[in-house]
Amino acid sequence: MATGILLLTHEGVGEAMLAVAGRLLGRLPLPAEAFELPFDSSPEAALPAASAALRRVDDGDGVLVLVDVYGASPSRLAARVAQLGTPVRRVAGLSLPMLLRSFNYAEQGLDELARTAAAGGRNGVLLDDD
Repeated sequence: MATGILLLTHEGVGEAMLAVAGRLLGRLPLPAEAFELPFDSSPEAALPAASAALRRVDDGDGVLVLVDVYGASPSRLAARVAQLGTPVRRVAGLSLPMLLRSFNYAEQGLDELARTAAAGGRNGVLLDDD
């Protein structure tokens, strides 16, 4: 079994991130899916579809939910999804370094993978002013 990854993002973000990660890595080593919340949709209205996406990536070891902006609608939806019974860890501030780092440590369990994702996001931010 493996930890699944669900990207809960604004429209246009999640699918693009997964596409780039797939292109760079060749294949995604963990079950992964993006659920993009439409701008005109509420988190409550999207909950059934987001829950279905969560179940599709859950192989039994839980799901790492990555959101783009903490506190925004996708983040509020992630908080609701986390209450549905599946073991979930949420990390906000989705970036490509965060996502790639998560896939590169596919053998880690849910808790450790959440810490690795957060570290990937932090370590992926550099002031490059040489």
